[in-house]
This record gives sequence, structure tokens and C-alpha cells, in this order.
Amino acid sequence: MKQSPLLVSALLLAMVGLCSPGWAGEVNAKMEELKGDTKAKVEALKGEAKAVVEEAKGNRVQAEVERAKGKGKAAMEKAKGKVQELKAKME
Repeated sequence: MKQSPLLVSALLLAMVGLCSPGWAGEVNAKMEELKGDTKAKVEALKGEAKAVVEEAKGNRVQAEVERAKGKGKAAMEKAKGKVQELKAKME
């Protein structure tokens, strides 16, 4: 009778040990995805803020340039986040 709780504990430990790496990889992947999305939004907002400043100065062309740069940097950060997410899934 005393072996039953020991057996259950051993099976539980084995299951947690086998399932844990896969679950941790998914959590890391989701974190990387969220970080990439957040950084992308920050870059887009920076570009928009610079564009508003340029428009206030009367430079419409420079404002559009700043918006485009912000969107480009946002796309780059999103891509970096996707790469990191895929790396985390592979681990």
C-alpha cells in the first residue's frame, strides 16, 4: 500500500518533466511575439510623433518621410519578433 503514492508521485514527476519543455517553448514563443508587436507599435508611434512635429513646423514632405520611416522600423521590429518566436518554438 505504501508503494502506491510513491508510484503516483513518480508518474506525475515523469509527466511534468516530459511536458514542461514543450510548454516552456510555447510560453517563450508567445512572449517573443508580444515583444515584437510591442516594439513595432512603439516604433510606429515614434514615427507618428516625429511626423506631427514636422507638420507643426510646416514640413509636410518631411512629415511623410518620418511616417514612412516609422512604419518601416515597425515592420522590421515585427519581423524580428517573428524570428525570435520561431527560434523559441524550435527550442
